[in-house]
Amino acid sequence: MKDKKFNLYLLLSAFFIGNALLAELSGVKIFSLGKVLEGIFARGSGHSYEFLPLNMSIGVVIWPLVFITSDILNEYFGRAGVRKVSFITAVLIAYSSVFLITANKLPPADFWLENNRIGSAGGSFDINYAYTAVFRQGVNIILGSLTAFLVSQLIDAYTFQYFKKLTGHRLLWLRATGSTIISQLIDSFLILFVAFYWLGNWSLDQVFQVGMLQYIYKVSLAVLLTPLIYLMHWVIDRYLS
Repeated sequence: MKDKKFNLYLLLSAFFIGNALLAELSGVKIFSLGKVLEGIFARGSGHSYEFLPLNMSIGVVIWPLVFITSDILNEYFGRAGVRKVSFITAVLIAYSSVFLITANKLPPADFWLENNRIGSAGGSFDINYAYTAVFRQGVNIILGSLTAFLVSQLIDAYTFQYFKKLTGHRLLWLRATGSTIISQLIDSFLILFVAFYWLGNWSLDQVFQVGMLQYIYKVSLAVLLTPLIYLMHWVIDRYLS
């Protein structure tokens, strides 16, 4: 337990798994980025702004932290280290999904329904329906997310090491950003295609619109967060002496 490299792998893996699970559980909500931007630009300006219907999954917001952590794991522990934590994460995502499906099937307690039958606006409120709607985990979402996660992570790990062989220990930004550009192109569209088009009711236009926005967001943030990767690299090098 005093081994520095073991503790580093434990810490990075926990952060990786925690953010992946958080993104998975929150990702069922599709939010309007256009409305967020309208609020930001219109505040105090006296003008109204209209943006395109920019929509994406809420889980994508923190997903860049997952692949940044994946790149750091790859840098210090190689493809084997990334594969190990990726498969553990996939098992835990499947486990949490099965648990939520089971939880939604269990009958609610009468006093729980009674104590929460009035909503904040004074109208009737069905808390069990709200719980089920929020934590709804369909088989299509489980299959789509697991497929996209494993495929993109394995491609990211391979691409990162390929760039590392070409550049050695130089150009960390190239292997980190390059692997993200390739792997997230697959991740952004594969989960939507499997979960919402192939097994769901989305049109290809909706898949392309949401997938493209999510891909642009991931790649843009990966570029903006490049200094963070260098900072983490510097801190870890000092920690490992």
